[in-house]
Amino acid sequence: LGVFLICTYAAKEATKKTKKAKLYVPQIDCDVKAGKIINPEFIAKCPPGCQDVKYRVYGTDIYASFSSVCNAAIHSGIIDNTGGKILVQKVAGHSGYRGSFSNGVRSLSLPRWRESFLVSEGKPRKGVTYPSTLEYSSSKSTTVKSGNDRVNVPTGDAVRKEYQTSPVPTPATQMATTTPTPTTMMTDPSTTTPKPTITPATTRTTTVAAAAKTRAGLHRVRDIAFRGTSTSASNRNILRPNTGIQRQEPVAAFWRATGSPAHLAVETDSWKPGLSLFDTGFSSKEELNPKPLESISQGNPNCKVDLSFLMDGSWSIGKRRFQLQKQFLGNMAQALGISSTGPLMGIVQYGNDPSTEFNLKTYTNSKDLRNAIEKIPQKGGLSNVGKALSFVNKNFFSDANGNRGGAPNVVVVMVDGWPTDRVEEASRLARESGINIFFVTIEAAAESEKQNVMEPNFVDKAVCRTNGFYAINVPSWFSLHKVVQPLVKRVCDTDRLVCSKTCLNSADIGFVIDGSSSVGTSNFRTVLQFVANISKEFEISDTDTRIGAVQYTYEQRLEFSFDKYSTKQDVLSAIKRISYWSGGTSTGAAISYASEQLFSKSKPNKRKIMILITDGRSYDDVRVPAMAAHQNGVIAYSIGVAWAAQDELEAIATDPDKEHSFFVDEFDNLYHFVNQLIQNICTEFNSQPRN
Repeated sequence: LGVFLICTYAAKEATKKTKKAKLYVPQIDCDVKAGKIINPEFIAKCPPGCQDVKYRVYGTDIYASFSSVCNAAIHSGIIDNTGGKILVQKVAGHSGYRGSFSNGVRSLSLPRWRESFLVSEGKPRKGVTYPSTLEYSSSKSTTVKSGNDRVNVPTGDAVRKEYQTSPVPTPATQMATTTPTPTTMMTDPSTTTPKPTITPATTRTTTVAAAAKTRAGLHRVRDIAFRGTSTSASNRNILRPNTGIQRQEPVAAFWRATGSPAHLAVETDSWKPGLSLFDTGFSSKEELNPKPLESISQGNPNCKVDLSFLMDGSWSIGKRRFQLQKQFLGNMAQALGISSTGPLMGIVQYGNDPSTEFNLKTYTNSKDLRNAIEKIPQKGGLSNVGKALSFVNKNFFSDANGNRGGAPNVVVVMVDGWPTDRVEEASRLARESGINIFFVTIEAAAESEKQNVMEPNFVDKAVCRTNGFYAINVPSWFSLHKVVQPLVKRVCDTDRLVCSKTCLNSADIGFVIDGSSSVGTSNFRTVLQFVANISKEFEISDTDTRIGAVQYTYEQRLEFSFDKYSTKQDVLSAIKRISYWSGGTSTGAAISYASEQLFSKSKPNKRKIMILITDGRSYDDVRVPAMAAHQNGVIAYSIGVAWAAQDELEAIATDPDKEHSFFVDEFDNLYHFVNQLIQNICTEFNSQPRN
């Protein structure tokens, strides 16, 4: 009996210790986003003071992983601004997230995101073991309480190094799993440390140099050089002046002196808006001994991106340049350091139609990936880039293809010259799905060839920003190797990958509302509902989209200015409170008034959008005031109802009229134009230069 009691007591004490160990909860900062944390389910402690507009939240109840975890918990009512413990569960992405105002936090709307999360009370679920340290997609320290002390526990690479107890595996060993003996009071801090085979730098140099020597004797004549069909009259010339050389000449690629400033710009990617990597400094001699590639043999956990390369397989590229493209992709794979804890890379080849060569989960190390790239055969056909982008958007970044949710989705489009279809719409839809698009264009159209390009400035229309970060132009396929390191740095710069501006969060929108006697009280309320329906589709705050309103008759009245309300709920309430004025119709004077009282106070980085609603012909001239507004950068949309004059609506609207002017016969039909109007605003936004 005594032995039994002693054993029972010992078991109870062990159970207490085990339970106590499970209570260690990692603390996270207010700015930590769910997507940055790799763990699919965890309990964490939020600090006080996270209820702040700078910690963005997207969604209601179910939140996009781009949201601040702690501020989302406040929005959902799980904790308040004093902080506390929360339980976070990752779930699949959604096609739309609804913004709302709850518990003092304004959440924003988002069209679509790749991963979501739920927040609930910080109590462990039965049968679930929760980590005492959190694994981040980038290096970060997590503070954990241990008794009365606080222990800073490094994660990412630091954790792996701290707990690595087994010897370094031999090159034949691809993966090694170790169970550590922790030195701090934490439970199960085991990690796995991949150790892919390391290719010596000398071997790489020899291989690259040998390949370069092989290139020297080849000619630049493409095997088959055409692009387009007879309907587009875009057959591409075999002889194409570009940087001073022609297609039929022997290989004459380019090099820079190692000490030149231009060379340093390429190696360190000292990127500035408008600066090309290949602006100046070329000679007529190829660099036969390029610098050995920097590679990360064990993978790079600080570059956790899901990456798809769109590979140009069109006939216009020719067999020789197709081989150079494969060499470039293999070099990218090595320089990135492909691994399950770092970047993953798949390839889609496009010609007439796109097809997946391999997806994100096919290869998890650089060596196997490079071997697979070398075996890819050329598809042939045209260069239908738009179709390829649509394919990737709909099919590539799925869970079945290895999409990891918490990692940014990146597409790098390789284009020889120019596409044979349109890319703008497909790119816009992909970006709105959360995909970051890079374009690498090689041997762009010369001046004499630009008439053959279907969509002028297609790169500017395709990428998130037109300031150079998402676009690289390379003058020759034989210079492509110089782009490897700069492109690696850009795709791994996860803080800059999410486009900061969209059509929904970067405008000052001023409504100019006809309050004349012909409208009537009932119809005026219908107009206000129309204004509210448009406004609620935008992300409204003092740093995002702002809303203002003017009502007019013979006179004008500023209902509220852009800086009056900074939340969507406040704006919608203000719209609802606008009282019907009644009187005449002086639309021209109203446009001038809106220009002076609203748009003159617009922020420099905002797009100025005027939406004017009227039901009749103006008593004064609208053309001169409208022209003045256009010249001051105001994008004007006119919406006419019933007796509105079509010629005045077209004069008020920004060109082209058909995209900025609408007419309905009855007030009750206004709601039909809400989605069309927002779509036109977004289409125009994505087609214009922006910072």
